[in-house]
Amino acid sequence: MPRVFVTRELLGRAHRMLGYALGPWDVVAYGEDQVIPREELLKGVAGAEAILCMLTERMNAEAFDAAGPQLRCVSNFAVGYDNIDVAEASRRGIAVFNTPDVLTETTADLAWTLILGVQRRVLDAEQFLRAGKWTSWSPRLLLGRDVHGKTLGVFGLGRIGRATVRRAQGFNMRVLYHNRTRLPEAEEQQLGLAYVDKAALLAESDIISIHCPMSPETRHAIGASEFAQMKKSAILINTARGPIIDEAALAEALHAGTIAGAGIDVFEKEPTIHPRLLDAPNALLLPHVGSATEETRAAMAELAAENLISFLNQGDMKNCVNRADLARIG
Repeated sequence: MPRVFVTRELLGRAHRMLGYALGPWDVVAYGEDQVIPREELLKGVAGAEAILCMLTERMNAEAFDAAGPQLRCVSNFAVGYDNIDVAEASRRGIAVFNTPDVLTETTADLAWTLILGVQRRVLDAEQFLRAGKWTSWSPRLLLGRDVHGKTLGVFGLGRIGRATVRRAQGFNMRVLYHNRTRLPEAEEQQLGLAYVDKAALLAESDIISIHCPMSPETRHAIGASEFAQMKKSAILINTARGPIIDEAALAEALHAGTIAGAGIDVFEKEPTIHPRLLDAPNALLLPHVGSATEETRAAMAELAAENLISFLNQGDMKNCVNRADLARIG
């Protein structure tokens, strides 16, 4: 009997979708609500024709070897897929899928949560109140910085970057962006933004929000030299992928006052966080919750299941990230 292996129980109706749509297929899921141990993963995928995995699982040659030559597809429960060796999957004829669109607006919401939280010192104020330190209103108490009227710099203008830009319009902000490819002028005007090179983005922005994909080219794209080019009053926001920022350099920049603050939802070696970043008082740190709403996580699970079902039943390649590579390889 053909097998599907799911590396963690899914939210919403996604698991039922797999059972109903795949009929005689044996759908097996790791039953614990935790990252599956590597040895359990390698045992679980054995004989699978399809795998539905989380971003916490490294799907590489070792995992593909453990599954066997009949493995046809990997459906990732995430829009990013840097946990998957896509080149190796393509070489073996394995289709790789992701979950775009469904988490765009929710992740942009969280980027703005971090922007407002850092600029207005929300965490400082909440902790100050809970500690019983608030005795009276004061004109100098917990002064933050305005968001409205500032310059927002967006590094990477994919779906989430654009959703973040749309929200900036309500704050009457000047918006700059740097992207691998520039938008047509008409689209720039519609979104109310201006293209600049990386140096200008760093130098002119009051708030820089990271939205580029993780790749060898973007690893440590923001490091010590970039922090030195930013305003001392600037803040950095990252809801994309942790390794885009040199975490040690960020910790140093925060402690040294090179930049004013940071709001970070993703980290280089999750769940491990650089210790100097943990004790930086001007950092608002969250445990990778960019898409963490009931509605969005259920939609992600259902799309990951739908990707897998449609491919296995109809050969549908929608949301396949290596479609072109598979076609080229033949």
